[in-house]
Amino acid sequence: MARPAGRLAWAERRGSEGGSGASSPSSAAGVAQRGDKLEVAASASAPLLRGIFRIGPQSCDVVLSAERLSWSPIQPESPAGGSSIDMQCKEEHVEMKDVFSVKLKRRRLAGQQKGGFLLGITLFVCLKKEQNKLKDSILNLSNLSEDHCYLWFKRFKEILNVTEYEGHALAVLKECDLKSFNGVVCVGGDGTASEVAHGILLRAQIDAGRDSDDILDRAKAQIPLGIIPAGCTNLLAHTLNGVQHITTAALNIILGHLQSVDICSFSSPTKLLRFGFSAMFGFGSRTLAFAEKHRWMPSDQRKNFAVFKTLASLKPEDCELSFLSLMHSEQTGPEKNRKKQERLKSDRQDQWDRIRGHFLNVSIMAIPCLCSMAPRGLAPNTRLNDGRIALIVVRNTSRPQFIKHLKRYAGIKNQFSFPFVETYAVEAVRVQLRTKKDCVSEENVESAEETYPWNVDGDLMEWTSEILVRVHPALICLYGGNVDTEDNAVGFGGK
Repeated sequence: MARPAGRLAWAERRGSEGGSGASSPSSAAGVAQRGDKLEVAASASAPLLRGIFRIGPQSCDVVLSAERLSWSPIQPESPAGGSSIDMQCKEEHVEMKDVFSVKLKRRRLAGQQKGGFLLGITLFVCLKKEQNKLKDSILNLSNLSEDHCYLWFKRFKEILNVTEYEGHALAVLKECDLKSFNGVVCVGGDGTASEVAHGILLRAQIDAGRDSDDILDRAKAQIPLGIIPAGCTNLLAHTLNGVQHITTAALNIILGHLQSVDICSFSSPTKLLRFGFSAMFGFGSRTLAFAEKHRWMPSDQRKNFAVFKTLASLKPEDCELSFLSLMHSEQTGPEKNRKKQERLKSDRQDQWDRIRGHFLNVSIMAIPCLCSMAPRGLAPNTRLNDGRIALIVVRNTSRPQFIKHLKRYAGIKNQFSFPFVETYAVEAVRVQLRTKKDCVSEENVESAEETYPWNVDGDLMEWTSEILVRVHPALICLYGGNVDTEDNAVGFGGK
């Protein structure tokens, strides 16, 4: 479940924090504090990795610490042996605080989008030129060894991460006074963006003096969220901007292009669990669970391996789905909102539709979820702010038929035109999985409690058997371009 942490930044700087009252150098506390600082400084400059890369035309001895990447050309021995040739061997370096991204460099054939022949590692660096001007630059570290490059690439990623652990961004946002900022920008994938959005909405609920677990009375986010895509799939950023492109995402943030976006709440019978834009359980969640157990593998290999292994052991989930179909009322304003809340609170049989059976996958999505593997979107009939959830249900079928359904996401044919696929436009959905608890006596209920994997915006969640999902229209604003997805629409809204 360990997701690589992302970067979190504030769109407005805090006021300077003045401080007097430094401890006396002669005090024991002051000595201890200085000792701690020296220890931290020493650990930051200690070498983490050392190896050989070609930088430009020369082979170099490269040393990496948490603060700096330094290198110097390797001097050849003299023909007679013994001493080396007398030559200038100046060490060069870049500060890691000036490195803003890293990627594996590959050579690919024309039209090839994945894989390719590994050439080394590329660092993206911000350099200061004359008159304090900043300029972006690249540094290529060439080495053909995959094991060597993956080791260094992993360590570079660890150094570049600002949030220190999964949930760190949420903890920061819950404690921070967001009123002093104009926005929050995160650098990462869908999981990081979803975690930050969750934190912003929880903070809004706290500041409004409302119960965090009150699903119906939600406070709107106080500040917008910007996303610089740096993950594996980047569904959210791709959907917001119409393309997976870092520069486009950054420019939309700089220009202040904002979009109101729907988001879902995921709740157990007693409390709020998470806010998120999309979720899957069944095949989509079990694939993610399998991938998380093999994080030592390169990302692309891990995803493909997880898909193949999950397909090999394909099995359906026995569950009941209850949902509120989308209202087609012409009413607007407070009266419509009042009736909608009454409807959501109701558990009357005539209000909730129910289907039960064995399902291979269930998708619950409030946004279209565009990506390179599904250019029209995983849920092409939704919009960013149309106030509805796309509920896509894949009933049990043969493995070849299910694979045929999956392949259609990448093409132009309707991926929903199968007799075992059902689609609904809904306002809320309750998922109740049939567990061992349903088959045991009441005195053994506690020992039969189970959890099931959910894939929520690429994050693996382990939840119990009953989950309620509701859509909250335009609850948060995100930076992004005005993308028209009308042309992506396919047949939707029933069996």
